[in-house]
Amino acid sequence: MKLLISKSFVGAIVLLSIVLILVGCERKSAGTSASAEGGSGSRKKVVGFSQMENNGPWRIAETKSMSDEAAKRGYELVATDAQTQTSKQFSDVEDMVARKVDAIFLAPREFEGLAGALAAAKQAKIPVFLIDREAAGTPGQDYVTFIGSNFIEEGQRAGEWTVKNTNGKAGIIILEGTAGSSVALDRNKGFLDAIKSSPGMKILASQPADFTRASGQKVMENLIQAHGKNITVVYTHNDEMALGAIQALKAAGMNPGKDVKVVSVDGQKSALEAIVAGDMNVTVECNPRFGPIAFDTYEKYLRGEKIPQKIIVPDKFFDSSNAAKFIDKSY
Repeated sequence: MKLLISKSFVGAIVLLSIVLILVGCERKSAGTSASAEGGSGSRKKVVGFSQMENNGPWRIAETKSMSDEAAKRGYELVATDAQTQTSKQFSDVEDMVARKVDAIFLAPREFEGLAGALAAAKQAKIPVFLIDREAAGTPGQDYVTFIGSNFIEEGQRAGEWTVKNTNGKAGIIILEGTAGSSVALDRNKGFLDAIKSSPGMKILASQPADFTRASGQKVMENLIQAHGKNITVVYTHNDEMALGAIQALKAAGMNPGKDVKVVSVDGQKSALEAIVAGDMNVTVECNPRFGPIAFDTYEKYLRGEKIPQKIIVPDKFFDSSNAAKFIDKSY
């Protein structure tokens, strides 16, 4: 009798152990699945993307890249459009902080003007990653890191090409991007640094055209009236302004790409097509597809890995020798 009870008791203990092991495996499996969704944790992570505007091919391609990558990795993305207003972008970031998103990707419209929003995110312990443009603050303190191109180097490459292909003598018009933005300041600095040792390179005028095709055309029309045939080079801080300038040059009976060299930055599809058509000479690539590297960086941050203060994305250089080859891969 005692032996029978002992065997039954042991059997019951074994059965209970098997049940507990199976339940534990199911919980472990469920935990693994949740961890894979949206980076880590038991719920889908919510991340914010504060875009400065969506009114041109470059910005649209950037927003799509962020959206596509978020969906691919299982994140919920809260995307906003500041509509070229720094004040609205400030409010957009504050709204994300109030919503308690897990992280914020920020493409700043201007270098200054967002310190308060960054401070609010910091106080809420929400990591901020600057995308494609820098903002005032200290990396590692006010934001995690900056992910983007080397804008000074882009300007330098454009300037070096210009000096070489004009034999160091040119009458130059510069169409600047958004006043006060880090990208406009840096692309200007790089270009001016590259030409400063060539006294024959004369800046006839340098005016903002706000990174848009319409503004580029309008500003260029006014500058043609002021400087006419003295213009032999147009350097623009982005392709949209370059394409507007080309229209103004053609309307004035000037010959862009030949009599007037057109040098730009971005590498969008319409610019590569303009190079193939002979209307533009060169454009330095600034790749807008930040999604993969942005989310890679965030997930490294979640794992506790050390994040560098700047993450620089390498860019190509397009001219008549290779533009046609990359048109199908461009945005």
